[in-house]
Amino acid sequence: MSAKQRTTREILQSQTLQAERTPLYNPEALEKIRADFKSWTQEAFNAHAREAWQQTPRTVLGSDTPRDLVYTPLSCPDFDYQKDLGNPGQEPYTRGIHPDMYRGRKFTMRQLTGFGSAEDTNRRMQFMLDHGATGLNVLFDLPTIQMYDSDDPWAAGQVGMSGVAVDSIEDMDALFKDIPLDRVSVSIVTHYPSNTAILFPMFLAMAEERGLSRDHLRGSVQNDTTLEQLIRSGAEYIPPEACFRLQCDNIEFIRQQVPKWNSTTLNGYNLREFGTSAVTEMAVAAANAIATLEELIARGHDVDAVAGRLTFFWSVSNDFFEEIARLRAMRRLWHKIMKYRFQAKNKRSLWMRCHVQTSGVALVQQEPLNNVIRSCLHSLAAILGGTQSLHVDSYDEAYSVPTEEAALLSLRTQQIIQEESGITDVVDPLGGSFYLEALTADLEDRILNELDKIEQRGGYVQAIGDGSLHREIVDYFSKQHADIEQGEIKIVAVNTHTSQVKPPPINVFSYPEGVEARQRTKLAELRQNRDERRVQAALQNLKQACGRSENILPFSLECARSRCTEGELFAVFKEAFGLWNPPALW
Repeated sequence: MSAKQRTTREILQSQTLQAERTPLYNPEALEKIRADFKSWTQEAFNAHAREAWQQTPRTVLGSDTPRDLVYTPLSCPDFDYQKDLGNPGQEPYTRGIHPDMYRGRKFTMRQLTGFGSAEDTNRRMQFMLDHGATGLNVLFDLPTIQMYDSDDPWAAGQVGMSGVAVDSIEDMDALFKDIPLDRVSVSIVTHYPSNTAILFPMFLAMAEERGLSRDHLRGSVQNDTTLEQLIRSGAEYIPPEACFRLQCDNIEFIRQQVPKWNSTTLNGYNLREFGTSAVTEMAVAAANAIATLEELIARGHDVDAVAGRLTFFWSVSNDFFEEIARLRAMRRLWHKIMKYRFQAKNKRSLWMRCHVQTSGVALVQQEPLNNVIRSCLHSLAAILGGTQSLHVDSYDEAYSVPTEEAALLSLRTQQIIQEESGITDVVDPLGGSFYLEALTADLEDRILNELDKIEQRGGYVQAIGDGSLHREIVDYFSKQHADIEQGEIKIVAVNTHTSQVKPPPINVFSYPEGVEARQRTKLAELRQNRDERRVQAALQNLKQACGRSENILPFSLECARSRCTEGELFAVFKEAFGLWNPPALW
């Protein structure tokens, strides 16, 4: 079997067999511990307790990974400090990608913002920056995410709801009014490759018209096929192969033209929140990353020219130690994949850099102030796990977009952890824990097994096209829902520790009125005032580029400059690539 045909697990196993290990614990000490431990368990626990020694935590979005009652050196007897843990900022990066981590580089506080019109969201972004946010994170409304203009019949009643409405470069300009884009990093939550190929060129054209150099722009786009093909609940889909092609076109263009921009955020968060386990979340993102790198290498790009700007986006939920261990496990696994599968040489290519958002699915409407505690624990796990940036969900997000008050409290949660707790003063403070190291190793192996299953099916794109990933989502979601209904997964104030005492009312966000009408007026004025011949020429050139094997981003950028709308570009993609019906699962 050739190296190209081997799965990641097979490649890493061959490297592991060749590598010499230096176990931290000597055999004599382990034998003494083993004898003492056996004697202790026999004396301290009855037969029933010993039989129940291993239990599986049942949590929202958990992995169902069994846990022992107590962990000792016997839980990781072959533990090699250099190869399994190492020093921070050194291979295998289990302890973090920087030597001094948050002492030298604080995690970015990047709260999601988006509702109403561009002007409404701009005011909220200014508020967050004024109160200490260190990055921006822009969320779009459903019509924008689904790539329909605000005056499309499909968009009726949804404009400006749950995100900001953006139809053209004019809205993008209003969205970032008075924002110093050459000094503040911006996460543009474009979700899909198709949407990235539409909205990011609008952002670039806007920056261009302001005279800003692309060399000074810093931020990220999501640009993830998983989001568009697996999670999206849309009316119209382009085929997975075309979607993946756009993802790679976006990465190729951004790496060449916007050097400080993260060209994709490989998305685990939305997949997990949609209904997958903690393990599947990471395995699917890793499979996407591997397929992406292979495609870009096939296009003639050096792996180190691409990999250094790939980032990941994870959900952190209720199983506190599992969440910490998962981030450490994925960081170590990604290092191995890049070093042994892709032979990457640049240190930055070996880093698993990530943004974390605390789990929204874990928040509930019953006694909503309890969500403050949930999100605080999630954020603490993300920080102890070594995230590079963080969004903390607000307690009222089980109802709607967060109020200004709730959004500020979420920002303050990060600031209190960062400034008051002392938690960030020590790098990887839980490193070396028998429990954490054994759990990290277990989760790394589980993620690799899931990745192996995807590769055995033919790889990432094939697993989307044949419906196998769709089925896995449905199976896990159905089981989670049943376990919550039956009380197997306990949620305080929902199915355990319920109360008849009515909690005090909370202030629920009120959407700005008249957003849809104003967006319709803006679009009418835009179409009235733009050069229609230039618009049609730009759209036709984009369509032709879609049919050729060349990068479509320069053509999409010209569409943005010409004042084409989002819906017009999506119409071109649908016509050029055709439509695809996702697998029927019900």
